[in-house]
Amino acid sequence: MNKNSPKIRNSVINPGILYVVATPLGNRDDITLRALDSLRQVDLIAAEDTRKTGGFLTLHGIKNNLISYHEHNEAERTPALIAKLQKGVSMALVSNAGTPTVSDPGYRLIEAALENHLSVLPIPGVCAATAALSVAGLPTDSFIFAGFLAKKKAKRLRQLNELASEPRTLIFYESPRRILRLLNETIDVMGDRRAVLAREMTKLHEEFIRGRLSEIQKGLAGRNNIKGECTLLVAGNDRAQDQSWPMVRRQIEAAVLAGQNSLSAISREIAATSGIAKNKIYGEALRISKELDGG
Repeated sequence: MNKNSPKIRNSVINPGILYVVATPLGNRDDITLRALDSLRQVDLIAAEDTRKTGGFLTLHGIKNNLISYHEHNEAERTPALIAKLQKGVSMALVSNAGTPTVSDPGYRLIEAALENHLSVLPIPGVCAATAALSVAGLPTDSFIFAGFLAKKKAKRLRQLNELASEPRTLIFYESPRRILRLLNETIDVMGDRRAVLAREMTKLHEEFIRGRLSEIQKGLAGRNNIKGECTLLVAGNDRAQDQSWPMVRRQIEAAVLAGQNSLSAISREIAATSGIAKNKIYGEALRISKELDGG
């Protein structure tokens, strides 16, 4: 360092402040110097998993007080943690990976802190959504973070339908056990769009699969075991598809008139070539079929 350069001061931790600290997704070195200083200096660390956070702190030579704070105990723990902050305890909130409260626990604590006129400050760093977006090759000027969709199918499909007309890039989180389901449902609702699947980011088996949703689905379907949390990025609605609908409708009508394939097969084939949602094509094919039958 140039001797004339100003000295870099360690982060100053103040009493009674809640610090929201981002931690690595997988690679332990993906953490800022300020975050490490903060984790050393705070009086208490509220962690989603104390064992995982404890192991990470040990790797960096940090010893500190940990308390568990996760989705199953946050309602119970929040009042006690707020009381500590009010007494002047400095506190860090961390999740298992990435930035806390982004599809992770912590919202209740932050909301309660603000309601009690306490200061909440970010110690920024890694986030899976923006990390994947930065290398996706999809538009980044505007995007929607959808996170994890609902567990119940009806609500999940309603969420996908609400997002289907969005021109912005869509970002989803999903577990490896349910990623194929998400891919299939997204194809049915939105059509076969361009997409990127990011898996095991920053870890040993890091992988990015790019292509159409159907190509990603086929690539994963052939695997015996899918591991690692997944981030799925889907291209926004292309308005050009709306303009091509009259041509696609004529194609549907011709296929129904030919009567050589079932409506499901027609929908699947035309969706694959047009990129328009299969359920929209099926609905039109069904309507045409009923008209031909005099229904």
